[in-house]
Amino acid sequence: MISKDKIKYHISPSNKSAHLFNIKITIDSPSKAGHTLTLPAWTPGSYMIRDFAKNIVWLKAYSEQNQIRAKKTDKQTWKLDPSSTPVTIEYEVYAWDLSVRTAHLDTSHGYFNGTSVFLQVKGFADYVCELEIFVYNNAKEQGWKIATGLEPLNVDEYGCGLYRANNYAELVDCPVEMGLFTTVAFAACGIPHEIILSGRHDADLVRLAADLKTICEHHLQFFTKPAPMTRYLFMVMVVGEGYGGLEHRNSTSLLCSREDLPQKGVNKVSDKYRQFLALCSHEYFHTWNVKRIKPEVFQVSHFSAEIHTELLWWFEGVTSYYDELALVRSGLITPESYLELLGQNITRVIRHSGRFKQSIAESSFDAWTKFYKQDENAPNAIVSYYAKGAMFALCLDLYIRSSSDDKFSLDSVVIGLWNKYLVDGKGIAERAIEKFIELETNVSVHAFFHRYLYDVNELPLEQLLEHVGLELKRRPAISQADVGGKPAPNPDDLLKIALGIKAQPNPLGVHVTHVYDGGSAQQCGISAGDILISFNKLLITNENYERKLHRFAIGNSIIIDLFRRDELMSFKCELQAAEETTCYLIASHKRHQRRDAWLGMGTQ
Repeated sequence: MISKDKIKYHISPSNKSAHLFNIKITIDSPSKAGHTLTLPAWTPGSYMIRDFAKNIVWLKAYSEQNQIRAKKTDKQTWKLDPSSTPVTIEYEVYAWDLSVRTAHLDTSHGYFNGTSVFLQVKGFADYVCELEIFVYNNAKEQGWKIATGLEPLNVDEYGCGLYRANNYAELVDCPVEMGLFTTVAFAACGIPHEIILSGRHDADLVRLAADLKTICEHHLQFFTKPAPMTRYLFMVMVVGEGYGGLEHRNSTSLLCSREDLPQKGVNKVSDKYRQFLALCSHEYFHTWNVKRIKPEVFQVSHFSAEIHTELLWWFEGVTSYYDELALVRSGLITPESYLELLGQNITRVIRHSGRFKQSIAESSFDAWTKFYKQDENAPNAIVSYYAKGAMFALCLDLYIRSSSDDKFSLDSVVIGLWNKYLVDGKGIAERAIEKFIELETNVSVHAFFHRYLYDVNELPLEQLLEHVGLELKRRPAISQADVGGKPAPNPDDLLKIALGIKAQPNPLGVHVTHVYDGGSAQQCGISAGDILISFNKLLITNENYERKLHRFAIGNSIIIDLFRRDELMSFKCELQAAEETTCYLIASHKRHQRRDAWLGMGTQ
């Protein structure tokens, strides 16, 4: 056994131009039997095997300046020979993935998720970890700083120095940002919060801090005391094009476009800023729902292989439901804006036939191999436990409300689960939520779960939305870019005909990325990867092909010329009517009090 109760880590950029981090691990009192080191294959919150060990360039181990053998035993594991004196393991990691999942380093910016850089000393996951973070002196002179959710022990004004984690799981759950960044601080319910923005931007920081304060205080008050954190950090990488987020125990890593941030002098909540606020809300809600309340199988820090659970529909779907609901309940967006978002989410789900082939529970279980590894057939074969999970959460909320005469709601369940966690600290067993709901609300949901969560039946949206005075409307799309949520500005603009494809621009014409089940394109033999170049021998482009389709009538047959690989082919295609899969919601005067209670309009 190790006699001292900590493992020492050190990380620093070794070559920023080559995108290399240098990491050292010191074991002061090594075991006489030697040690096994392993690097995670995935990171919590992103359920795909990523094999981070592929980025380790070299690895060596030393004892009193003498090199000892470090034998690699599988793709991510090393076995050290025994030593009676302190052991240091040194290695380099290649870091060139600008995302929230892995590690990135160049001359202007550094970032890492602990799972992608820190080897675990097997058998000592519960030991305290000390981490020394260092950047070169010339980087400090350029203004480089460090930001992380780790507890600082002895750091300088740049944030360089020594940090502490209670165990390995905490070490790898506190990502680190380094470089030139803007810092904005605010307090939410008395708890210190910071926003770190790296990358060029011209955001209205005063408004951003005020809006995030509103979101954070809403969630803190929703779950009630005690708060699960003593400080919180939003770490935002600002880029030209990008979007994503990953939750951590007292921080979140976010990737956004410059256009997603609020502009100075603009008071309106733009669609892009609304999306960014929902992303922040989503990751912050995770502080309770998945970082504390979690599947029972996630309570073990096991990162070497997949951990399957059917419960991602709850931890991502329910979180996706509440992220936008919090925006209207806190007054940041109007009810009309929220209903538009709701219509867009419904549109995303019903446009794809995969919802009839994979249940939400199956989508959760197969996240590792299907949802995170989507191909051109994904819309026809799978469903999103995020999007349909959020729709199921909406239906479950309205079902509990209508079945209990509005005495209970999904709020009651979520808060009840938090209170349960505070008492026992236990994870949620598979299929235990159904029983918990029935105990908490006295509403039987067994048949509801069986029909809509574990089977592929269409969700009963129309009848449940009626409980809060909402009517679901459907129409054809205006174009491929139409995301729904609104009535058509001009009915004459609605597509009469659709090929049943998703496409993107190509210099030769229209590049088909997806072919939808049952559509005209699939029926005539068009496939993903094809490049459409003409209708009836007339040139088409990505900009005009839908408009040219509009000139034909339903049932017409046309000749579509295309390239498949390097072969020119022609297909006779019988045109079908565009499906009414674009959705929006209409609010009636009926049941407006129930609607106001659901949207929190009486609590602002």
